[in-house]
Amino acid sequence: MPNLKSEMRKRVIVITGTPGVGKSSVAEELSRELKARLISVGDLVVREKLYSGYDEERKTYVADLSKVRERIQELVRQSAEDVVIIEGHYAQLVAPDDVEMVVVLRCEPNELERRLRKAGYSDEKVSENVRAEILDVCLCESVERYGGSKIFEVNTTGKSPKDVVREVLVALKEGVRRLGVVDWLGELDKKGELERFFNEL
Repeated sequence: MPNLKSEMRKRVIVITGTPGVGKSSVAEELSRELKARLISVGDLVVREKLYSGYDEERKTYVADLSKVRERIQELVRQSAEDVVIIEGHYAQLVAPDDVEMVVVLRCEPNELERRLRKAGYSDEKVSENVRAEILDVCLCESVERYGGSKIFEVNTTGKSPKDVVREVLVALKEGVRRLGVVDWLGELDKKGELERFFNEL
């Protein structure tokens, strides 16, 4: 007789956002709350050598997205847990098509800059990532892939991982999705700070 539980569709939640917004901490906390399988895309790529090369300039592996996508689908199917959380700044590009929710974490650019510098990022990587945050890169990619109806955007500025997870749990329970919670371009422009982040372009 077939194992009905194994045939049930898994609940898949994606957590994405620019490096430094708090993805890992939020994903770990949420996985504990939901007793979920947690897949960290960055760790998976390095551990299973799912890359096509190494970018010396950026000091990072270049993920082979098709291989990563295929492996993640396999891990989701094999998971003993009913809920699977996929975390990473390009998780939205490699997660399965059928996900329950895509959580896009955001952070105020000045705060993000401080976090990245504290984490030891080079000036170039700090600039690159802060600009990506200002330009909504992860959000735009997520909406393009999944549509706005699956997106739950959260501003993590000044919040602990537990605070963010509480918001996500309520959204999951009540079926709430939301977009447009921040406008960094507009806010920085009003403060006259936009040029500082883009003055090298």
